Amino acid sequence: MVVEDDVVIQQFLNILLTQKGYRVMVVGQGTEVITACHNYKPDLLLLDIMMPGMDGFEICRKMREESYLPIIILSAKDETADKILGLTLGCDDYITKPFDCVELLLRIKAILSRENRHRENSRDIVKLPGLTVNRITRVTVVGGIEVDLTPKEFDLLWLLSNNPVQVFTREQLLYQIWNLDHYGDSAIVTTLVKRLRKKIEPDAANPFYVKTVQGIGYKLGVKPC
Repeated sequence: MVVEDDVVIQQFLNILLTQKGYRVMVVGQGTEVITACHNYKPDLLLLDIMMPGMDGFEICRKMREESYLPIIILSAKDETADKILGLTLGCDDYITKPFDCVELLLRIKAILSRENRHRENSRDIVKLPGLTVNRITRVTVVGGIEVDLTPKEFDLLWLLSNNPVQVFTREQLLYQIWNLDHYGDSAIVTTLVKRLRKKIEPDAANPFYVKTVQGIGYKLGVKPC
């Protein structure tokens, strides 16, 4: 789904993506996006920020309250603060205009391929001592109580719990969770880890589940049951 109010860009993206075999739906009003996603269930949202009615940041925030649909922000707003805001709100990638067509297509393909690999290769449920993570329902239960995690918090917990022996650098987490391979602020990872620990750790100051590996990054602190 292409969310863009500029008719020329709408037409260009429609032609570009259709030629590559994608089925494309174009939405030109920000207020129509949520309903359109409910009705048509796209595989990926290509989202402009400066939209009439509701801007892209607000659309992204509302989508993440109810959906884990992959979102790529495609915007002329190229300030670092805008990129950080978009990623913090839960978008999977942020590309600035003017954009390179090949890069855009590769990033779309990478995100869709990653989603397919997650569905095909991951176990559906991981059980840790006192904690259960369900990939299908996106539900996390700690001590018998369901914990409300944001999409990125869940993605981080699932990645660590599904790879119990691996130590992830902050750069790897930027790529795995936000698909950031060309730019990215590692402080985003640090903030996400802190938020997750507050929700799942018995003592966030002495983490049990998400361990820091000094000078490297993070790993799962316990073995799956």
